[in-house]
Amino acid sequence: MQLRFFIHLFVCSSIGLLFSCEDKKQGPVPAGRRPQPTLAVDAFVVERSSVSENVEVPGTLFPFEETHIRAETGGRIVQLNIREGSTVEKGTLLVKIFDRDLQAQLQKLQVQLQINEKTEERNRELLKINAISQQDYDLSTLNVENLRADIEAVRIAISKTEIRAPYRGRLGLRNVSLGSYISPTDIVATIRQVDRLKLEFSIPEKYATEITKGYVVKFRVDGGDQEHKAVVMATENSVDQNTRTLKVRSIVNEIHPELVPGIFAKVNLQLGRDTNALKVPSQAIIPNVRNKQVIVLRKDSVQFVIVETGIRDSAFVQILDGLQPGDTVITTGLMAIRPNSRVKIAKMVSL
Repeated sequence: MQLRFFIHLFVCSSIGLLFSCEDKKQGPVPAGRRPQPTLAVDAFVVERSSVSENVEVPGTLFPFEETHIRAETGGRIVQLNIREGSTVEKGTLLVKIFDRDLQAQLQKLQVQLQINEKTEERNRELLKINAISQQDYDLSTLNVENLRADIEAVRIAISKTEIRAPYRGRLGLRNVSLGSYISPTDIVATIRQVDRLKLEFSIPEKYATEITKGYVVKFRVDGGDQEHKAVVMATENSVDQNTRTLKVRSIVNEIHPELVPGIFAKVNLQLGRDTNALKVPSQAIIPNVRNKQVIVLRKDSVQFVIVETGIRDSAFVQILDGLQPGDTVITTGLMAIRPNSRVKIAKMVSL
């Protein structure tokens, strides 16, 4: 009886050991055969829309007109009407130079002209009765014309002793005093037309064809809080070969305490505008050494697609090649996705 019990125990132990060894031979289940988890991601539907590149360039404000006031002739100042910082109208007398010698010369010539005009009148009457020759009459007429020309020359010289405002503007600081002697090389003062200003800036050469007359630009001045506008007046006719930029000049038709001639300005431009562009969120782009890729969901699988990018703004990137309208681009979980990964859309985003 005991012998049968020991035989039965031995057989059961042998069978158990046999199955245990068989399981060890088979080993663990390979990892590749395990079902991959499904990733929850956000996606973006590619559509056509408008895109532009915001470019900020430095600029400078200038007076619309600025003139250094100089005398045309040297002399002593006998009248000075320059009030520093004041606004004067066009034609206002600013400086008067001594001209009494010219005035005396003018009076002398005017007296000579009166005498010669009377002589010419008498000779005209004598010529009618043939009392004098035509040559004598012509000489008297010539004397009258010469005196008139001399008088005009003296009047021009007298006008050069007066310095008048060339336009309505604001006077700067004067550099002369009453009674001082000035020459044509001396700067008496500076007048500026400040009811309008000029804004000058330069743009990269690739945008040279996009800035034309009438283009409206926005800018802020250094230390200012308000945004201002200017209208492009003209551009330079060639690109600077050293800086590869194009100089632009615009008009500011605004009067504001912030707008001071000579101040620095930050000009904001929207260039490279495309109204029919494809764009995706910036975070959807995967940069590589040789190219850029996006992950596109097509049917139930993902594909890595090489794309060519264009203009970039704060949130989106323009796609020039590689995508079509309606494609679904994944925007989150990009580092965890591998080819043929299983994903599900947790949130769909569109423009």
